[in-house]
Amino acid sequence: MACSNLTTMWVSSNPSLSDSSSLSFRSVLNPLPLPNHNTSPSRSSSVAPIQSSLRELRDRIDSVKNTQKITEAMKLVAAAKVRRAQEAVVNGRPFSETLVEVLYNINEQLQTDDIDVPLTKIRPVKKVALVVVTGDRGLCGGFNNFIIKKAEARIKELQGLGLDYTVISVGKKGNSYFLRRPYIPVDKYLEAGTLPTAKEAQAVADDVFSLFISEEVDKVELLYTKFVSLVKSEPVIHTLLPLSPKGEICDINGNCVDAAEDELFRLTTKEGKLTVERETFRTPTADFSPILQFEQDPVQILDALLPLYLNSQILRALQESLASELAARMSAMSSASDNASDLKKSLSMVYNRKRQAKITGEILEIVAGANAQA
Repeated sequence: MACSNLTTMWVSSNPSLSDSSSLSFRSVLNPLPLPNHNTSPSRSSSVAPIQSSLRELRDRIDSVKNTQKITEAMKLVAAAKVRRAQEAVVNGRPFSETLVEVLYNINEQLQTDDIDVPLTKIRPVKKVALVVVTGDRGLCGGFNNFIIKKAEARIKELQGLGLDYTVISVGKKGNSYFLRRPYIPVDKYLEAGTLPTAKEAQAVADDVFSLFISEEVDKVELLYTKFVSLVKSEPVIHTLLPLSPKGEICDINGNCVDAAEDELFRLTTKEGKLTVERETFRTPTADFSPILQFEQDPVQILDALLPLYLNSQILRALQESLASELAARMSAMSSASDNASDLKKSLSMVYNRKRQAKITGEILEIVAGANAQA
């Protein structure tokens, strides 16, 4: 009787036999297909084809979390700096606007057509100097790429017109770009700094002033990124020299640009969400009396005011470029944070599926072993 029981147990536990109990036992031990078998891909692999172990997935999820924290912090820092950059632009407006009023009233009273002022002298254009303002850092989307493409397009236009040109690069990204392209003539490499001041603007103005006065170039154009809003900026080209006799800023087509109004953008919270408030700010300027008399020679006054006004316009361009760079970095870091959040969700889903499959397999093995010993 005992022998027959042993024989029955040996027969039922022998995996080489092909009876129904043996087949069911093998299917319990191997509920999941082996990776070497030619099986159709599962639904989880079609959703997120990430082949990694559980430890690698955990490390990758932690890495994505840390990256998201960094991008969130950079976004908040850029948002705070954008506000300060806009305030710097607005704080410099009274000085610039007062200079415009002084230049305008002097020219109205003295009829500057008969006065020879070097900075306003228009000569036949044979060579053009391009002042290209870029950023010092990356991680700001296509900010630097857009202004560099604008400069390349302008260079092609000048070459098509048969004009010579030279470049004055301001910013580390522009410097590295032009250094890798020795066929583009560059007069000087300058750096704008993290917070542009009159010192950095004066360095650019001195180089531009010397090139124009010595008649090495007949026209100076300023290429920078104009700050429009937190999500929009425009690469623009303005004629820097010769200056307009009345002190306006003009583009390359001679159209004067009124820059008396500025817009401030504030980041606030409304109903628990981050929103942007826009405020238009116009700098008040005082009118000069028509009976105003000047003690010094008007030519001397113009020679002193025009370089000062040139410096203020370069400083404003540097400040607007910085505001545009910070806004672009804030937008890029916001997109990076959103992408990190989506990637973290995808990795967590794959990790949970793998972990559940592993736990299910272990439970089935335990149950199968218990059934085999029963």
